[in-house]
Amino acid sequence: MAIRDGLPEELPTIDDSLTRAFLVFTAVPTVLGAAHHVDHVIRGNHVGWPITPEVNPFTYSLAIYPLLAIGLSLTLTNRVGARFWAGFFAFSTGMLAYFHVSPWAVEPPRDVILPYADPVLGYLAFGVLLALIASVAAGSVYGAVLWYRHDSRQS
Repeated sequence: MAIRDGLPEELPTIDDSLTRAFLVFTAVPTVLGAAHHVDHVIRGNHVGWPITPEVNPFTYSLAIYPLLAIGLSLTLTNRVGARFWAGFFAFSTGMLAYFHVSPWAVEPPRDVILPYADPVLGYLAFGVLLALIASVAAGSVYGAVLWYRHDSRQS
């Protein structure tokens, strides 16, 4: 493995031809994640600091935004690439699924749907959550495909 500028040369990066798709695969989950956090505040359950004094999973989940910013910065400076995003989105998918739709869910579907007086709004909020989970899963698959393509070109 050759080292260039302190980084391995074969580090899979997001090249210019994939920039638009990469931005979609990061922007969509970011917007859906923000919508889901706003939904927490609107329905008033499972909300923590900085909205309430309690530190809880909501509080920790806000770390996703600085982590995204760091990941984007590292990507733009070619320090991380497809492998990073495949792992980042896979971890995010697992956490979202665990906390929202698993048998051990801290915030199961009923906690998203039932606080709304209008069931349509509750199901819309749950639809946003499912779209968020699907978008980070798609981002993970996309990152894995880019990673695989890069590695197959190297051999």
